[in-house]
Amino acid sequence: MNTVTAEIDVSRPAGRKLVRDLERRRCVTLHFVNPGLSGVWHDFSDVFEKGLDKMTAHYGIDMRELMKQEFPETYYNAIQN
Repeated sequence: MNTVTAEIDVSRPAGRKLVRDLERRRCVTLHFVNPGLSGVWHDFSDVFEKGLDKMTAHYGIDMRELMKQEFPETYYNAIQN
């Protein structure tokens, strides 16, 4: 079987029309790629710390101190995983 790989810009009406046409055909298999996913996985503790940094900057309150005071077991469990 011969295959062809093509990139179609679906942000424009002509590209969307082309994809709709291809979807109707039996011999065509479409694979949609999510451009927002990079394939790089991050450790939970890194993501948690980055989230705390962003919330600290947004709210103007040290979120780490707040977490330690209000939810001590949750904070320590989250940074140990």
